This record gives sequence, structure tokens and C-alpha cells, in this order.
Amino acid sequence: MTAADWVTAVLLPVGALFTLVGTIGLVRFPTLLTRMHAATKPDTVGLALILLGTAFQVSGPRAAAPLILVVLFQFVTVPVLAQTLGRVAYSRGEANPEYLVVDELAEGVREADRD
Repeated sequence: MTAADWVTAVLLPVGALFTLVGTIGLVRFPTLLTRMHAATKPDTVGLALILLGTAFQVSGPRAAAPLILVVLFQFVTVPVLAQTLGRVAYSRGEANPEYLVVDELAEGVREADRD
């Protein structure tokens, strides 16, 4: 077994474990916002680990470049999407206030309603 095989043997199961934990959180968490958190954070890290593990098994850097680009694209787009969906859900009243520890958007929503 080569060093690349060992790295892949570690990264793929750890990535799958992250994805599994995110899926369990998606099913078990009670509110929309917590489910979005479970769907974005561990799944993004899990996908990154799986793709990086796969990148060690392809023929060279030229073949691994698209995998690395997908990882970078995920790290840029998924947090922005989650933030946007969270704000939309909050503004439509989908966020359950009893589960919010700190409500940082309440003042902004009150100001927007006044305008």
C-alpha cells in the first residue's frame, strides 16, 4: 500500500462519517434553522474529505484539479446559500422563536417593517 492509499483510506471513511452525522442531524433536529445547519456544515466537510481522498487516487494533478475546484466551489456557495435561506425563513416566520438563543435579526426586521 502506498502513502496515497493510506490517505485515501482515512479520508473516505471520515468524509462518509461526517456526511452520516449531517444526515442524522437533518432527521433529528426540530427546527428548520437547525436542520439547515446540519445539512450544510457536516455535508460540506464530508464532501470535501471524500473528494480530497479521491484526488489522491487519480492519475495526476491535472485530473485532481476539477475535484479541488468542486471543493472550493462548495465552501464558497453552501454557506452563502444557507445564510440566504435562513434569512428568508426567518422573515417569513418559519423560525421558531422559542429555539432561538439570540435573535440578532429582530431589530433589523422591525426597522424594515417601519419603512
